[in-house]
Amino acid sequence: MRLAAEPSLDATSYPFAHRLRVRFSETDAMGIVHHASYLPYLEEARVAFLRHVGHPYAEWRRDGLDIAVLECFLRYRRPLRFDDEVDVHLRLALATRTTFQMTYLLTESGDVCATGVTVHGCVRSSGAPSRLPGWLVALAGD
Repeated sequence: MRLAAEPSLDATSYPFAHRLRVRFSETDAMGIVHHASYLPYLEEARVAFLRHVGHPYAEWRRDGLDIAVLECFLRYRRPLRFDDEVDVHLRLALATRTTFQMTYLLTESGDVCATGVTVHGCVRSSGAPSRLPGWLVALAGD
């Protein structure tokens, strides 16, 4: 397992947050967000973060790079429901030459709902491993 980052429960420790609203189609028969819906929330926040730092994912693709998800971990703490507004806090936690980890905190009205970690590998369009862009490695060191 490569997973090494630990998500904080303190929203102020995350430099970026992305707000989304729970759609009805993401809920299950019990009226709460289905566990599988959380991964797209993390992805949406990750894509927004890359846009925010000036390197949108489309730029990566134009440069012949992709970001493969190697591992993910979620801990569910409180259910989310239809129409909740969720803040997905995100922090670039660790970076090596070829992989990086992001930690996430999902909150609704300030209450912690979930935490997560994703591990990513940088690959060429062919699927071959590639080094991360230097700006991302530097950003993780900040």
